[in-house]
Amino acid sequence: MKNEIQAFFRGDIEDGDSALTTYSHDASLLEVRPQLVVFPKDGMDVQALVKWVGENKERYPGLAITPRCAGTCMSGGSIGESIIMDFTRYMNKIESVKKVSPFEIVPKYPHAHPVAISGEATVEPGCYYRDFEPITVKEGLLLPCYTASKSLNALGGMVGNNSAGEKTLQYGKTEDYVKSLRVVFADGNEYQVKPLTRAELEQKVQQQDFEGGVYREIAALIHENQTVIHDAKPNVSKNSAGYYLWNVWDEQTDTFDLCKLLVGSQGTLGIVTQITFHLVATKKVSKLVVLFMKDLDRLGELVDAILPHHPESLESYDDATMKLAIKFFPDFLKTKGLWGMFTFMWSFWPEVFMMSTFGIPKLILLVEFAGDTEAEIDEMALKLLPDLKRFPYKVRVTTSEAESEKYWDIRRESFALLRKHVKNKHTAPFIDDIIVRPEFLPEFLPKLNLILNKYPIEYSIAGHAGNGNFHIIPLMDFKDPKTKTIIIDLSKDVYDFVLEYKGSITAEHNDGIIRSPFLEQMFGNEVFALFRKTKSIFDEKNIFNPGKKVGSTMKYLEEHIVIEGNTHTHAV
Repeated sequence: MKNEIQAFFRGDIEDGDSALTTYSHDASLLEVRPQLVVFPKDGMDVQALVKWVGENKERYPGLAITPRCAGTCMSGGSIGESIIMDFTRYMNKIESVKKVSPFEIVPKYPHAHPVAISGEATVEPGCYYRDFEPITVKEGLLLPCYTASKSLNALGGMVGNNSAGEKTLQYGKTEDYVKSLRVVFADGNEYQVKPLTRAELEQKVQQQDFEGGVYREIAALIHENQTVIHDAKPNVSKNSAGYYLWNVWDEQTDTFDLCKLLVGSQGTLGIVTQITFHLVATKKVSKLVVLFMKDLDRLGELVDAILPHHPESLESYDDATMKLAIKFFPDFLKTKGLWGMFTFMWSFWPEVFMMSTFGIPKLILLVEFAGDTEAEIDEMALKLLPDLKRFPYKVRVTTSEAESEKYWDIRRESFALLRKHVKNKHTAPFIDDIIVRPEFLPEFLPKLNLILNKYPIEYSIAGHAGNGNFHIIPLMDFKDPKTKTIIIDLSKDVYDFVLEYKGSITAEHNDGIIRSPFLEQMFGNEVFALFRKTKSIFDEKNIFNPGKKVGSTMKYLEEHIVIEGNTHTHAV
């Protein structure tokens, strides 16, 4: 197989043990060993390989391509048994960044209000966000759907997973910022995908080629199942589960946009080779209002009081995360230099005094306001404070960027602290991205803790309180054969509980291998059948990232959970 591909593929091809072992893993708790790893030079390489895979599927029944960028996927979306296609080596360019005449978009979330678009950027999927952001910020522009792992992840992965982060409350998710895509479909040809008017859609469906067939069949599927698809949309502000059929046709603007279906599809419908993003103008200053909650009794009421003030972010972390920060405090000091170390330590004296008097809070809320001047954000914070007086919680308004940063450090670094410091146990992301409506949180979170405490695990909870989206990261011993059973049983218990509240099993981390077996339970047989039909329309031969979204089984999931000392090898 390798020799055949080398005859036409201009990029690198690797099949050594070291490469295959490396690409058997991403940031998930899974292991799937591939046959080859390829590094395309450009879109022509992608097209040639897709065409060859399609033509040779009968000879090699397991032949398929799993697109991969930085490998930070926590759901196992970037690992597969056949060919891994890594874009970060060559297809990592920033092709353009420019300002545009401002216009508005409105993310389709509760409490969302218009967002001014001020620029756009065109990039290849293997571009790291850490390389991208300094270029855009230099132009006064930002892609605001960045993730907590923005120092590690790549832009193609953000599109594949429909990622989001701390600014989602104000700005929405990746799906809101994709202007257009270039995508290689299963026929091996590259197409531009962008919003179409009704007239443009009519022209597309008349085409007697592969692209025309995709538009014709997806348009018919959506039209014939309008009510079912509309009712299937999870009643939460963020969702990365399933195929987003409800997003494709926008009745308000009368546009049909396949980008809305491809974003979040984890490379199962086609392979993205170029992305054009909308960008927003950067804001120059920010300030935090920090709330220290001794209990969760009035959390929903508190969130309702905060949201009308339109904060940039509304984040949270729990007492377990705070205890981690206290226990491993030296970690926060290592990169700050002598003076930075001193000021960072000094900045925590108010919290030390408060916790010595009142104890460690059950939950810490970070309410961020951002603007162009100090006076502007001071006014925003001051307007919020009277609405907080009726709540029996300690409140602190930060007075400097350094003081704000200490809270963000704890929020962002909790996962890394767990991974680095707990001996004989590893972080296990599998119930890491649940979401329910914020008004359910006072009832939901205590019951969730009761479920978690039935199992012999340590865990921390942090998340996006304004959206009701929480990240639960258990610590587990992967030498213990019972770990696999706990993962499956706890997943079932937590997802059953989330679905009782009409939530989603994944708000921003997507399905991958770890959650795809639960999708039929979440959406029901009828909608899941539409997902299978969608996959078939785009990828009848199942050559794009198989086993994610559809075609997965609980048995496959169980077999590929990493138990130390075991490996999994599969032949094409």
